[in-house]
Parts: sequence; structure tokens; C-alpha cells
Amino acid sequence: MEISSPSPEQLQSAYDQWHFTQDEDDHDTSPWHEMVKAHLRDEDLNGRRVLEIGCGRGGFTCWLARQARPNPPELTAADFSQNALDRAQSQADRLGLDRISWSQEDIQRLSFPDACFDTVISCETIEHVPDVAQAVGELARVLRPGGRLILTTPNYLGQSGLYRLYCLALGRKWTEAGQPFAHWMFLPKTIGFVKRAGLTIRAVDGVGHWLPIPRRPIRLHFMDGARWLTKWFALHSLVVGEKK
Repeated sequence: MEISSPSPEQLQSAYDQWHFTQDEDDHDTSPWHEMVKAHLRDEDLNGRRVLEIGCGRGGFTCWLARQARPNPPELTAADFSQNALDRAQSQADRLGLDRISWSQEDIQRLSFPDACFDTVISCETIEHVPDVAQAVGELARVLRPGGRLILTTPNYLGQSGLYRLYCLALGRKWTEAGQPFAHWMFLPKTIGFVKRAGLTIRAVDGVGHWLPIPRRPIRLHFMDGARWLTKWFALHSLVVGEKK
């Protein structure tokens, strides 16, 4: 399904305004963050050069900055919204985390040189940009050979997708927590983007199944059990790709 694309200036202004309406991001326990933690290896962080792209207001950035295995990562945190970056940096400063490089970036046109990061982490970001393929291609470009991309997105190949279709049929706008731009994403489609960027798939995961009752969905925790099957229909999906 095609979504009309705003200009970069319009999109940046929209996300600055959106982040302004959000609470402080002082947590790192979202379902997608827990999946990333489960798939991060010591060698992904230990003394490595790490990029978190789409860092938002900095909750997970601060968690990454506190990791030392035994050496802390050389961490760069980037976001399209300067408002988000300002709030993220303020939080890091309050926590005494001063070894983070902050960069305002368009994920579709990163300013970093080729092959400059050992690990790239992108949580719930690519679905909010006009050209998903170009964004994933940029994430692959800045990875060093042997480096890993850890990518999370929503996955509407399940109950939440049916609810989104229901909202569409009723003419209700689907915004993903009020965000100004949200592609339909499906786990097989996300895997395809990563493969087309030239990366080898190393892991696929997914959690989060919901009974889509309006206003108060009920989470079906038991469906997270057999992940080999249910990950394909979970709302929160993860793909790990490695650069050859």
C-alpha cells in the first residue's frame, strides 16, 4: 500500500513536534528492546564501534552506553529529530554518560563513510521513513565486513494487522502512537529488505500477540512460547543481518 511522501523538511518538523508531545524515554524494556538484548553478543559491543539509528529520546542509548564487556562500545546515537536528540543527550548527561557521540541524521542518506561501524541497531524506525529499501541499504553500507545489523519493526501479519484493516475500513487513520508516518510492515517483507541490501540473515525473532479489542487490547502471552512458529505472526519482529 503506497503512502504519499512528505518532504524531508515536513517530516523532520512533524517528528520534532511528535517527540515534543512524548514523555521522557527513560526505559529500555520495550518488547523490541528485550529482543535486541537477547540477540546482542559480547562481540557486538565489546570495544566495538556501534551505531544506534533512530535513537529517539535516548532510553535504549543510555542502556547501551552502560554496557562494558569488558570494554564499553564506542557509541554513536542518531535520530532525524533534533528535538529527540536534545532530550536524549540531556538524559545521558543526567546519568553521567558522556561517551556518546550524537548526530542528527536522515536514515535514507547517512553522512557516515562506508564500512565504519561494527554493529548497527535500528529499533522501530524504518517503517517511519518514505523509502524503506534505501534506508536499509544505508544501514548495510555503513557496516564493516563481518558487522551485524540488528533491526526491529512492527509486523502486521497477524491479529494487529487485522485490526489495522478494520480501522482502515472504518476510515480511521492508523498512526502507531500518533507518529506522522507509518508503513505497513510484514516480517517476510523486512527479511527481503535486509537480503536485498546484501546481508546474510543470521536470526529472525518475534514476540507480542494481541487480542485487538478497541481501546484495551489483551496480550496473549502464551503465544510467545513456540516462537519458531508464532514469530511470523507476532507484532514485534526482529531480523539480524550480517555483512559478508
